[in-house]
Amino acid sequence: MSDTGRGVKTTETSFRIVEAIRDEPGLGISALGREVGLSKGAVSKHVHTLTDLGYLVREGDGYYLSNRFLSLGIQARERFPIEHVRPVVSDLAETTGHVANFIAREDDRGIYALRIRPDGSEDGDIAEGDVAPLHATAGGKAILAHLPADEKRALLADSSLPAYTEKTLTDRADLERELRSVRDRRVAFDREEYRKGHQCVASPIIGSEGTAIGAISVTGSDYHMSGKRLEEDAVGLVTSAAKSVENALLSR
Repeated sequence: MSDTGRGVKTTETSFRIVEAIRDEPGLGISALGREVGLSKGAVSKHVHTLTDLGYLVREGDGYYLSNRFLSLGIQARERFPIEHVRPVVSDLAETTGHVANFIAREDDRGIYALRIRPDGSEDGDIAEGDVAPLHATAGGKAILAHLPADEKRALLADSSLPAYTEKTLTDRADLERELRSVRDRRVAFDREEYRKGHQCVASPIIGSEGTAIGAISVTGSDYHMSGKRLEEDAVGLVTSAAKSVENALLSR
């Protein structure tokens, strides 16, 4: 078993295999080997172990995630105030006609913990449980801007700022300037910075200790989410939704 920095390589490989099957169910051993860059023999050991543990299921020559992951996901999401968030996010999706999200903060990541798509809306390729990059998404920037100054500096110092589109902010100084504006207004925007052709607006959910525990956001195509609909209409609805969740949490 080899160590890479703080991580263990074999564990990393197992999770890369799980994520590959999540993204493309039914992959066989050879395809998984090409996906993760390992020999068939090496991949086979990981796959057979995961199958024996009940986390993968074999059908024909392909492998699928088992329903054992359901219990893990449910337990993980119970850490967050989903019972207070879900009705607010559902109303926001229905009112705007766009996908509404709750992005939860977990250490140096944002996670799409809840994502509600109204009928007829465009969805895209983001799913619940996916990572929302803090520097490239509206929800991520809303969280990042409302962290304690020393914690924010540490996160920015330790993190690279990869470009997801040509509009992603990859310069630290530019990002810090935008975060100051986000903190002043309690509103963050993603103008095709994470996914080309999609724009988003978000507002932070501030916890009892005065720091962001997550954010509420609305996302849509640049055709439907632009101009007044993005800068004014969606802003009012999203900030109101985030404040509603805050009030519910404070009254618990």
